[in-house]
Amino acid sequence: MAEFKDQEFLEYLVKNLVDYPDEVKVARQVDEMGVLLSLKVNPADMGKIIGREGNTAKAIRNLLRIVGLKNKARINLKIEEPAGGMRAPKESTEGLEL
Repeated sequence: MAEFKDQEFLEYLVKNLVDYPDEVKVARQVDEMGVLLSLKVNPADMGKIIGREGNTAKAIRNLLRIVGLKNKARINLKIEEPAGGMRAPKESTEGLEL
């Protein structure tokens, strides 16, 4: 089966940004809402994909939107957070005395 241009473009773009290109995985799903591309990268490369204040991720999404317009499809990007991600767990404020 031939690989889709949007998926191929995303893989090419991301593999040239990261330190571990062999660990880049892109899954493609099509439904009534359009095309969903799910991106998985090495946890050490997450910062390079997200960028400062999310600017790199926004730029990647804009480029995918252009590819989608050319192919008459709506393309969405989901960047999958690795297990044990860097996000701090939400703390509960219950039981705290003020």
